[in-house]
Amino acid sequence: MNKGLSILCAAFLSNLTLVAQQENDSTTIQMLDEVVVSDSRFALKRENSGKTVITISAEELSRFQGRNIAEVITTKSGLELTGARSREGAVFGVFARGGRGRQVLIFIDGVRVSDPSSFSQEYDLRLLSAANVESVEIIKGAASTLYGTNAATAVINIKTKDAGASKIGLTLQSMAGTNQNADDQNFNLSRSSNSGLLSGTLNRITYKVGFSNRFAEGLSDIVTVENEKDGFSHFSADAQLGYSIADKFKVAVYANQTRLRTDFDESFGLSDAPYRFTSEQERLGLSASFDYGKGQFHANGAYAKYSSESVSAFPSTFDGSNYNIDLYNKYIFNDRFYSIVGLHYLEDKAELETVQNFRMTDPYVNAVFVSEFGLNLNFGARLNNHSEYGSKFVYNFNPSFTLKSGDDYFKLLASYATSYITPSLTQLFGSFGANPDLEPEDNRTIEGGLEYASNSGFRANVLYFNRKEENFVFYDLVENGYKNAENSIDAQGVEFEIQYKPTTNVELYANYTFTERKGDNAIRIPKHKVNATLGYHFTERSFASLGYNLTGNRLDTDFSSFPSNDVSLGSFQLVNLFASHAFIPDVLKVFLNVDNLLNEKYTEVLGFTTRGRNLSIGFQLNLQ
Repeated sequence: MNKGLSILCAAFLSNLTLVAQQENDSTTIQMLDEVVVSDSRFALKRENSGKTVITISAEELSRFQGRNIAEVITTKSGLELTGARSREGAVFGVFARGGRGRQVLIFIDGVRVSDPSSFSQEYDLRLLSAANVESVEIIKGAASTLYGTNAATAVINIKTKDAGASKIGLTLQSMAGTNQNADDQNFNLSRSSNSGLLSGTLNRITYKVGFSNRFAEGLSDIVTVENEKDGFSHFSADAQLGYSIADKFKVAVYANQTRLRTDFDESFGLSDAPYRFTSEQERLGLSASFDYGKGQFHANGAYAKYSSESVSAFPSTFDGSNYNIDLYNKYIFNDRFYSIVGLHYLEDKAELETVQNFRMTDPYVNAVFVSEFGLNLNFGARLNNHSEYGSKFVYNFNPSFTLKSGDDYFKLLASYATSYITPSLTQLFGSFGANPDLEPEDNRTIEGGLEYASNSGFRANVLYFNRKEENFVFYDLVENGYKNAENSIDAQGVEFEIQYKPTTNVELYANYTFTERKGDNAIRIPKHKVNATLGYHFTERSFASLGYNLTGNRLDTDFSSFPSNDVSLGSFQLVNLFASHAFIPDVLKVFLNVDNLLNEKYTEVLGFTTRGRNLSIGFQLNLQ
């Protein structure tokens, strides 16, 4: 690391801490009750939730302006998104609690998103535009009871921005910056992003129309002497129209189209190549809600189509589509007992050698009990009915107990939950080694933890998890086909988080994750990971923060040798700087990002390029 810059960062942190101590002598901070939704689908106070749900608010997202959504999520405990710190266009592998991407489920506005033409039915996070995201809630652990297949290690619940309350409003955002590695600090402008959102409310009608694009070049996909330029581009358009038929009956329709293109190189042998991957997503959906006294009925449905093409030494095309319909009724018996009864229908379709599909119809039920003496219970069950393998039953039981002292609370929580992962269409019906007799993967997760929060602006929690994977699908090289494994994979770990706001000016967030996986080679999963952010409000208009990330040692596979073998990747530390200033409050704000401030050289994926020190500057303009 650059010694001078290290001293500068240390001095900056020390000064912020000193200011915090000085101001805390005369200032008392009241921590507002945080509300979580995803773990029960009811808006509950955090103290009554039996999970340590991670909430990424609109305010926090505003401090990541100029970055993609993967860079935000990977700063949270228990989550590692491989590729988030590589060049734009890198593949995002989502590893949660020592699991794989197929075990993480992504929801957008209440609807499951996944690409049925992909090998493991994952959703490509590169398709998501951060400019359209209002907030994110992350549930870690098994959550198939409420959310269905693939919700084994985490559910990432993304909410897009609502229409504005005025008749017409326009939000514009633009950013330009560098895109360079640690060895070539040329500071050429080679990365940009732009977005716009027009929205408003006209009596009973709400509307919004938006677009976003990202562009980057200047970095090679793989580490080479020539450092040839592999480009990336992304364009997304969104539209939504809502109507309040009555005060208690609302309906909305929405549409999205996203296109991306990324150049890439030959990963076998790690050599430059003129390869290109293109992908297009089209989504059309409808949501409706009806309030009736103590109850509320919801209907969410969407049709999505995915088309992609890989131009490489082994060219291929992928086409798939799916229907998702989720109907559920929420009923509040009183201020102590809440219930949900629902029915989820899913149909996945993909063009393989022929057009193949499967269907699932899942009834589910979940209930929450909040007692007067501190005991909280969250429990439920789901019956998965699959057109190929039959039925699968999963359930969850999540008790917690809260001790209150004034506005402070201390919470003990525990959870036992099961989940399932259906085989993909490729594994069931694909061209290579397909096996239509595959069974779903079983996951079991046990959790136990503590949380303390006070109205002085301090919150801390620690949680232990133990997870077992059984019956998982793997490719048998001896028999050249997919099979269900007879052995199991075990993962365990500890997650610790702390949030502290000693004054109105200073805020601190930090987390630590220990993860241990046994049963396979556990590639790209760090055993130790630390994230920390220290922010300071100089005035009501000016804000700055320093972010720190430590990613510990982990394994990766070296495909340049035959047979391939696993190698150890060294740990690395990154420091990021963010600053913003509102020239006109709520109207015009400018922001500055300095990523990898100390220009650290590191490896995220063996043989592939990572970013060095990079600068970006941008603005956001709100017109009402």
